[in-house]
Amino acid sequence: MKTQVAIIGAGPSGLLLGQLLHKAGIDNIILERQTPDYVLGRIRAGVLEQGMTDLLREAGAGARMDAEGLVHDGFELVLDGRRERIDLKGLTGGKTVMVYGQTEVTRDLMAARAASGAPSVYEAGDVQLHDLQSDAPYVTFEQNGERLRLDCDYIAGCDGFHGVSRQSIPQGVLTEFERVYPFGWLGLLSDTPPVNEELIYASSERGFSLSSMRSASRSRYYLQVGLEEKVEDWPDQRFWDELKRRLPERAARRLVSGPSLEKSIAPLRSFVVEPMQYGRLFLVGDAAHIVPPTGAKGLNLAASDVSTLHRILVKVFHEGRHDLIERYSPIALRRIWKAERFSWWMTSMLHRFPDNDPFTRRMLETELDYFVGSLAGRTTIAENYVGLPYEPIE
Repeated sequence: MKTQVAIIGAGPSGLLLGQLLHKAGIDNIILERQTPDYVLGRIRAGVLEQGMTDLLREAGAGARMDAEGLVHDGFELVLDGRRERIDLKGLTGGKTVMVYGQTEVTRDLMAARAASGAPSVYEAGDVQLHDLQSDAPYVTFEQNGERLRLDCDYIAGCDGFHGVSRQSIPQGVLTEFERVYPFGWLGLLSDTPPVNEELIYASSERGFSLSSMRSASRSRYYLQVGLEEKVEDWPDQRFWDELKRRLPERAARRLVSGPSLEKSIAPLRSFVVEPMQYGRLFLVGDAAHIVPPTGAKGLNLAASDVSTLHRILVKVFHEGRHDLIERYSPIALRRIWKAERFSWWMTSMLHRFPDNDPFTRRMLETELDYFVGSLAGRTTIAENYVGLPYEPIE
């Protein structure tokens, strides 16, 4: 087997990159170790920046999103009961975000991929990457008991934090930056109407909560919990009762509870590796970086990586601009670190840290109060939330 770009991972970043390359006339094959149903079973975030929605449309996978997604002009911050709305559209010159679940994004990209006829190989076992610093890298994998080889020009590692791509880079090449937070998010998905038309990020003495949604009839809620907590200790009624305590009174009265469709606890971490490239291998999305979900940046950062790599590869294959290859990592990292900063800031401002002393707690409260009380501060929050612009490739 031979292709121009081998893509490892059929999550949204791999599928999006594959579609954009296919539309640009660049051959690619996607290898995924799981089944399609398993990939679609992952419950993830669903707030899309303007840049990502534009990429989905460019990839030919935006029609259902445009028909069913919820455009949000702002969101609410609740600080110990005080409600402050961040007017995204007004503060950023008309930019908005789209609420549309990652599962649906993946489903749409899978459908677009199938319609294009471009090949995807699911249940590819024991994927290994070879000769990454040569001009002829290749990938080996197993399928149906047979060992297969895929020759290519470049490899895009879109296989997540635990994938084989980053692990294929020799020890000592990468520098890792990490912050692990002393709490997690307990998430609950339910077929109930959202408590509010826009997202509510609430900080209270009892801890952080987020009221989000997937549609006008499906809600997603989160509670800050200790790392020692287990899902089994949180029956639905306990979750709803605690959420009401953390919401402002008016919102708590409007909350509609119901049976959970899914519950899980996600730890929070900030993680970045540098560089994001090793020879002919490019790391994309969670393979290179993780952000806490507070700033709604994880999927959107993967999309900006995809945009950067796609535009570079188009110029490489169509214009012979091989000089651009080495620019992928620095360009991607500039935007990543800014998004990491915003996610770290939102997490630090809105959560209760068990080890913070009274002085630190008061400083954090004052910091957040200053930002929401200042036009410049609110504008900074808004422009980061809708997404910073993509850097041009020239």
